[in-house]
Amino acid sequence: MTLLQSKATGSNEPFSQYNTMSINNICCIGAGYVGGPTMAMIAAKCPHIQVNVVDMNEKRIAAWNSEDLPVYEPGLTELVTSCRGKNLHFSTEVRQAIRNAQMIFVAVGTPTKTYGAGAGRAADLCYVEAAARMIAEESDGAKIIVEKSTIPVRTAEAMRTILSANSQSGQFQVLSNPEFLAEGTAVEDMLDPDRILIGGEQTPEGLDAIESLVAVYANWIPRKKILTTNTWSSELSKLVANAFLAQRISSINSISALCEKTGANVNEVGRAIGHDSRIGPKFLKSSVGFGGSCFQKDILNLVYLCEHYALPEVAAYWEQVIIMNDWQKTRFARKIVNTLFNTVANKKIGVLGFAFKKDTNDTRESAAIYVVRDLLMENAQVSLYDPKVEWDTILREMRYAGVPEETLIKNLHHCSSAMDAVTNSHAMVVLTEWDEFATMDFASVYQNMFKPAFAFDGRGILPADAMRSLGFEFYSIGQG
Repeated sequence: MTLLQSKATGSNEPFSQYNTMSINNICCIGAGYVGGPTMAMIAAKCPHIQVNVVDMNEKRIAAWNSEDLPVYEPGLTELVTSCRGKNLHFSTEVRQAIRNAQMIFVAVGTPTKTYGAGAGRAADLCYVEAAARMIAEESDGAKIIVEKSTIPVRTAEAMRTILSANSQSGQFQVLSNPEFLAEGTAVEDMLDPDRILIGGEQTPEGLDAIESLVAVYANWIPRKKILTTNTWSSELSKLVANAFLAQRISSINSISALCEKTGANVNEVGRAIGHDSRIGPKFLKSSVGFGGSCFQKDILNLVYLCEHYALPEVAAYWEQVIIMNDWQKTRFARKIVNTLFNTVANKKIGVLGFAFKKDTNDTRESAAIYVVRDLLMENAQVSLYDPKVEWDTILREMRYAGVPEETLIKNLHHCSSAMDAVTNSHAMVVLTEWDEFATMDFASVYQNMFKPAFAFDGRGILPADAMRSLGFEFYSIGQG
């Protein structure tokens, strides 16, 4: 019997004898955008491992067990159905899954706090703490706990404290294994990642636990791409990676405003500087602003961390990335109002896209939320279409953004197609770069709009010259 097998029966043998090839049962707490897709890939690539994804949300689990998954990603449905019911299982039996697992991934939400100390900056770790307490209660023997949620530095230390204080017979090693998936390409990213990062204690027991997780990923990822560090470096690397990417977006967006004033083209500027090997071409495309679950949250977390450690200059530096992103969204909405003769009251504005980027149904911190909010508050009649985002999600986001219910009922309209959204409109506004928006029949669009027909491209995907030749009054970010 291997050590991991003996641990499942409650043996008290030390961690350092772990056999890294014997992981055969994994549990993931949290069936969201991170937990579901990650576990599906592990199950598909490790048929010898039973993978149980658990969540208290019955509706979400039911969706994972259906043909209509709660997360939209190209290729994800095929990935899930290839192993669901074989070695991939979705369940609300959280405690049972914890008891059976040798390795437990924690992929619960870590939203920005909206109350108390650190409100608006710090991560709310209530779900992480609840998961740790449940693991402690149900564990008998050794468990490897893997932080998959995006969390602040030194959260592993807090988890170890909670686990050891609330378990009579459990032995735990806590690893940091941050995800670096880009929504819309998550399946591709998991198949061939730039790197897998695993951090843990630099003790014999910690190194054994690291190797146990390395062995799981090594089933399909070359070991040279699997980086191992201490816990704190791994936790901080996730925040820093997202901060650097967001910084590039805010940087090019700041230049887009200058381009509009000077007659330069931000796309040409981005291409020119991207050819510098020291800079590179990625994340240099100007837009209405970045969104998603990570960038803003992680930067705010980094700002809070810097403030906590009395580094106000560093905190102010990173906070400016958020300030610039918010300004870009406001600037775009203001441009629409100013161009339409300083009023959009009772004018139909056809909005195309609500997800924060194409090929996902995720709306968290989408730029569209704030642009649509600003238009609604100017009393515009907004007709909105997104191919993947559910209407209930859109309404929930708008309520959270502070739009009154009466305004939503009177001024926000759900459309079943892009053409429906823009027909008889005064302006079309592209807020998500879905491929279908770039290939519309723009001659028909023009014919069916009020004149002058305005088009505002917040993602740089529309054929500017062709649309101007059709008669559109055309605006694209960063083009003078």
